Amino acid sequence: MARLLGIDIPNEKKIEYSLPYVYGIGLPLSRKILAACNIDPNIRAGKLSDDQVALIVQTIQSMKLVTEGDLRREQQAHLKRLVSINCYRGTRHRRGLPVRGQRTKTNARTRKGARKTVGVQRNPNAKAGKV
Repeated sequence: MARLLGIDIPNEKKIEYSLPYVYGIGLPLSRKILAACNIDPNIRAGKLSDDQVALIVQTIQSMKLVTEGDLRREQQAHLKRLVSINCYRGTRHRRGLPVRGQRTKTNARTRKGARKTVGVQRNPNAKAGKV
């Protein structure tokens, strides 16, 4: 596997589709990077020369793109700020509920997790049968 910015990208895929394995780079950005490098997007990632890989890394750094750990840290900082100031979005994050106005009476299972069944427990000291 080829290594790019500390990430193993699959060799058998086209470079256009391998670049999005780097966190922070999507398909449109991948196409822009390859166009800036003048590299054919249809070439397989394993067939790239060391010079081409270095050129891709240099282009990503020259575009001043925030990727991988830096981007994850930045997003965590934004989320932590929302939680610390107790804004609506922050409280929704803290409770693990949908943040962007989705309904929660039904659905929202991705955020809320599996259903927690609440049952009724009978009092063992209650009289059984007739009153």
